[in-house]
Amino acid sequence: MNSGYSHHGASRTKKSLLGWIFNGGSPDEDIIDNLDVLRQRSRDLYMGGSALSTGALKTARTNVIGTGLRLKPAIDADFLGIDEEQADELKRTIEREFALWSESVDCDAQRLNNFFELQQLAYLSQLMSGDCFALLPMIPRPHSVYDLRVRLMEADRVCDPDRIDGRDIKGGVECNEYGEVIAYWFSSRHPLSTSSKRQTWTRVEAFGRESGRRNLLHLMESERPEQRRGVPILAPVIEPLKQLGRYTEAELMAAVVSGMFTVFIKSNTPQTPLGEGIDLEHQVDSEDETSYELGNGAIIGLAPGEEAQMANPGRPNSAFDGFVTAILRQVGAALEIPYELLVKHFTASYSASRAALLEAWKSFRMRRSWLAADFCQPIYEEWFAEAVAKGRIPAPGFFDDPLIRRAYTRAEWHGPSPGQIDPLKEANAAILRIKAAISTIERETAELTGGDFEQNVRQRAREERLLQASGLTISGGDPTSEEVLESKEDEQEQ
Repeated sequence: MNSGYSHHGASRTKKSLLGWIFNGGSPDEDIIDNLDVLRQRSRDLYMGGSALSTGALKTARTNVIGTGLRLKPAIDADFLGIDEEQADELKRTIEREFALWSESVDCDAQRLNNFFELQQLAYLSQLMSGDCFALLPMIPRPHSVYDLRVRLMEADRVCDPDRIDGRDIKGGVECNEYGEVIAYWFSSRHPLSTSSKRQTWTRVEAFGRESGRRNLLHLMESERPEQRRGVPILAPVIEPLKQLGRYTEAELMAAVVSGMFTVFIKSNTPQTPLGEGIDLEHQVDSEDETSYELGNGAIIGLAPGEEAQMANPGRPNSAFDGFVTAILRQVGAALEIPYELLVKHFTASYSASRAALLEAWKSFRMRRSWLAADFCQPIYEEWFAEAVAKGRIPAPGFFDDPLIRRAYTRAEWHGPSPGQIDPLKEANAAILRIKAAISTIERETAELTGGDFEQNVRQRAREERLLQASGLTISGGDPTSEEVLESKEDEQEQ
């Protein structure tokens, strides 16, 4: 007798489920054993194997990171026992000092990117390869105030060494008997490199034994418990994307051929090799005297006994767009990117387009919060500790109590805003949320424009003083009731 799932998804007798080839294993077997192929195929799709794959990863990178997640200190002034004026002055000092480090390429171990560009690179690498590693060495440099550096490492560099010696090492990640990650094994060269350099491994502990300091950061989106390595975001859709790329290339070639004067040569004299007897004086442009080539309006003299037959590939294919759209909707669902945003094509109404963007931004905000917590904040805390140790930032008790340390290093990370389809509607909605105490001016400023409310207030005060001194005023003001009514009528028409 069948009961529970044995009569449904786990049935081995239902005709609809017969022939389903399935197999499963632990996270290590399902993921690590297949990672090498998944990474290379994912990168191949990004590097030209599929334009849509490239666009999907860049769309996610641009919306989540954009120009970079910016620091907004949020120190706990009440716990630290400082007044509001002192807290504001401390915040400005922190922002000034952090900008000195983060806006310079000195923060990069390779000295190529600033901190915000490192965010873009780290996130894109994590999407493409499944995970990305960031070492945090201290490297003194001339004319550099801070010694903290960020060294990004591609996922392949962490792999199993030649000799494991009974250690629990899988995918280059070493765990103890409790399942805690204690170390990572880095290869001296990229495993896919053709370099003749001898490959060796360096064991890097996740945390310092005495200091407890984080020696590296592992950017990975966990999908299963006990998972050690990340999976490329394109992994579930590699096959449809590759097949779609092949289909697109085939349709493109068929359309090109259809646009030419296309003929096939039919010979009535099989005993005569194709091409013999052709008047070669008229084949000026052909390097091969016996070749037949398609061209725009090309006319070729045929040999005796040969005739031309027209070929019509029937392109462009009218069903091409509908089929591609159906596949991309499924791909977008897997990547959490709506079809409209995936192909940058908005043809629906305002409400439908806004719903698509809102759905996408649920995913983008989640990933932004994850990157801020796993990459930006840990690096910021390491930098803050160095700044305090060098006397650049006054923070009494920072090294004495973890609660005090936490109170000083609390921060928010703001990225670019989603933008607005209808700025007037979005602005009015923000005003209503503020008036109803549902939101704050600071949050609405960050989400609508990506700006800083406090800086805006200081700048507006300065501008007002300049306007008053010059006797000028700003024309315009709040939208009139007629403008609001017209906006509502436009929405109803859409």
